[in-house]
Amino acid sequence: MRMYDVIERKRDGKDLSYEELEYFITGYCKGEIPDYQASALLMAIYLRGMNQRETADLTVIMANSGDRIDLSDIEGIKVDKHSTGGVGDKTTLVLAPIVAACGVPVAKISGRGLGHTGGTIDKLESIKGFRTSLTKDEFIDNVRSIGLSVAGQTGNMAPADKKLYALRDVTATVSNISLIASSIMSKKIASGTDRIVLDVKTGSGAFMKTFEDAAALAGEMVSIGEKTGRKTVALITNMDMPLGNAVGNALEVKEAVSALIGKGPADLEKVSFELAARMIELAGLGSIEYCRELVRKKIQDGSAIEKFSQMVRRQGGLHNIGDESWLADDAAFVTEVLSPADGYISSLRTDALGKVSVILGAGRETKESNIDHAAGIMLYKKPGMKVSKKELIARLYSSSNDRIHEAEAAFLDSISFDTAMHPQKPLILGYIDIHKTEIY
Repeated sequence: MRMYDVIERKRDGKDLSYEELEYFITGYCKGEIPDYQASALLMAIYLRGMNQRETADLTVIMANSGDRIDLSDIEGIKVDKHSTGGVGDKTTLVLAPIVAACGVPVAKISGRGLGHTGGTIDKLESIKGFRTSLTKDEFIDNVRSIGLSVAGQTGNMAPADKKLYALRDVTATVSNISLIASSIMSKKIASGTDRIVLDVKTGSGAFMKTFEDAAALAGEMVSIGEKTGRKTVALITNMDMPLGNAVGNALEVKEAVSALIGKGPADLEKVSFELAARMIELAGLGSIEYCRELVRKKIQDGSAIEKFSQMVRRQGGLHNIGDESWLADDAAFVTEVLSPADGYISSLRTDALGKVSVILGAGRETKESNIDHAAGIMLYKKPGMKVSKKELIARLYSSSNDRIHEAEAAFLDSISFDTAMHPQKPLILGYIDIHKTEIY
């Protein structure tokens, strides 16, 4: 087999076999296929597309390129959740303890943030002493013992995806649905869970800006999951505004804890609780209505917050719900952003707000950037709300006084006002499984 022939076939719009895709991935990972040929094939895939069988094959091959976690010794159906990323998206911190409290094992491999999208691992590392780097045995033992563990991705999980993504990033081939779907799902398959719930974001703070693109991506990933023996469903959720009021690592952990005792922002609770209910339903505990009620029960009886505390203690941290000494120290500088006008907030460009959090130090400009765990934004007004001139809109937190003034100007640039109230989109826009697509 020659790489030249594989490139030529896809250039001419022909389907690639499993063997051809495996030859490409294996050869590229070993350094036997040069970047220029890999780039040529990626561009051919970008322009010509891949069918569902090809996409599923590519996903499995990338999942098999490195370590895979075996969770078969853990009793019960293991259900995972993946979000395509957004601003203020701390749903994992809320739903994972709830689902585990319902008796469904949660073995969650999460990532770090880059750019304006936050990472679950960065948020957890704002808890003093919390360990996100676990051995496979530690990770599995935690799930077996308390039904829950959230840890960082190992260096050798789906290495083909990591190498391929770096090449896609510099060859303008990122935004192809088959390549995006196989990238995400290869890591989910390698993590060893039985069933998968996807939270596919759409809107100004999401990678997929339109509902149609988000639904297409969700459908592709659901198909991959089913073809690889993992029942998969997806929710399409709105990222035209941040989820919750907190943006930034320690701030988001505080807000997640509030949601776990039923005192969080309504939008965060709605999306997190629905995702949790879908995970419990996939595990076979009952109808979606029953699972929604079970979620509410675990919040009300305190078992969800207790499961969170168990996870924190198990991974080296300390959780005292009565105070916040277990979190990163407070930011050195805080400034209040006041409304420059009377009226209604008509829009808040979520991607721009995410960039404000990066300026403050809460996110990374490059993979090597350090995180300021105390930095971030607390919103007091969001789109659709009425404001008066000089009313408090937000507080900004940072360890740098220079950064906080730059961030304040950028924050005000991200927000728009109007004299009339604008209707907002629903938080949950649709549901997709292998049989149907529901638009809400």
